[in-house]
Amino acid sequence: MVRTRVEICGIDTSELPLLTNEVMKETFKRLQSGDQSAREELVFGNLRLVLSLVQRFAYRGEQADDLFQVGCIGLLKSIDNFDLKHNVRFSTYAVPMIIGEIKRHLRDHHSVRVSRSLRDIAYKAIRAKEEFINKHQREPKMSDLAELTDIPAEDILFALDAIQDPMSLHEPINGEGGDPVFMMDQLQDSTVSEDRWLTYVSVKETVSEMDERQQSILAKRFYLGQTQTEIAKEMGISQAQISRLEKSAIQTIREGMEQK
Repeated sequence: MVRTRVEICGIDTSELPLLTNEVMKETFKRLQSGDQSAREELVFGNLRLVLSLVQRFAYRGEQADDLFQVGCIGLLKSIDNFDLKHNVRFSTYAVPMIIGEIKRHLRDHHSVRVSRSLRDIAYKAIRAKEEFINKHQREPKMSDLAELTDIPAEDILFALDAIQDPMSLHEPINGEGGDPVFMMDQLQDSTVSEDRWLTYVSVKETVSEMDERQQSILAKRFYLGQTQTEIAKEMGISQAQISRLEKSAIQTIREGMEQK
């Protein structure tokens, strides 16, 4: 099988090993028995996992190398805290920790300024969430976080919302087993209706039948926002002529809509 060579942080990803679940268990047993060389094997054996998670944040404007390094910090934390008694695959345990580390990095470099007090509340809640998941192997409710942090649930919710990083409309949210689905594909415009769509089609057909000069005037006036005087200078005719051509074009559109 041909492997594609991709270098990130000086690492050739095509050379990275893939560890089976059984090999992973045996390597963790060695690590937890004091064999520190096993830790390095686990790191290199899971760098592909980090790389796959980093790709989810490709539209955030951050350098891939930087996010990869941050993801590796999350990987190291996962390796150091993983316990075979959890009876789950390491990837299941590591993914939320790696993603959490990347999101924490993005929040710290957020372009929108958030007050220090809100950040403190949010980070306290995030730490409490991670501890809760490690202990109970499930997501905590907001009431659980409020109890653990001694902070009202409403304040936690507000703080967590304040530090959320904006998501690009072009960010893939699901790409398993086929073409990726982007955020913009999941958004609904409640202002669009069948009547509005038919109106749009009708107007488009009418405008396409106009001469090139009328189309140009409509585009400059209602798309580019230019004044009649600016258009007149560009086209080398008077402002009065532009006004007449514009009114004629609008009247043509109205008549076209009435006939549809």
